[in-house]
Amino acid sequence: MKINAYFATSLDGFIARTDGSLDWLPQPEADGEDYGYSHFFNSMDVLVMGRNTYETVLTFGEWPYADKRVFVLSSRKLDMPAFVPQILTQRACSPGELAQELSTQGVEQVYVDGGKTIQSFLRAGLLDEITISIIPVLIGRGIPLFGPLDADVKLQVVESQSFENGIIQNRYMILR
Repeated sequence: MKINAYFATSLDGFIARTDGSLDWLPQPEADGEDYGYSHFFNSMDVLVMGRNTYETVLTFGEWPYADKRVFVLSSRKLDMPAFVPQILTQRACSPGELAQELSTQGVEQVYVDGGKTIQSFLRAGLLDEITISIIPVLIGRGIPLFGPLDADVKLQVVESQSFENGIIQNRYMILR
């Protein structure tokens, strides 16, 4: 099983404003470019996110993940509006326990989303690849992607791509 993260950061390393707002992100509809997200997302078997990311997704007003299996890591009961499909599953467990469960189910590709969730999978040594799109904007303060780590995490660039609008996307393999 391979566990992947795919996300965007501001040039100064934030994944959202302090209030969780993502208004600084370019909208794919505006320029017709999705920066490889559709291809990446369609290659994943399962999406795992944390409660904060789930609550942000609920503000979209529609479920953006179609019939993809989604797991939300949270110990508190989730609100489930009518537009959230029944295939969403809540788990109150560690990243390692969920990874073991998914591996047992034969899942091959896992997409992990959300700052705290990505950090917890990284700290647990479970992430295999990270794709980061660096947006050419400085937002000054916000929610940082990477928090404290117990040890250095060495990465190897697998692919690097630049786009006309200045976005630079790097895909890294985590070295063990």
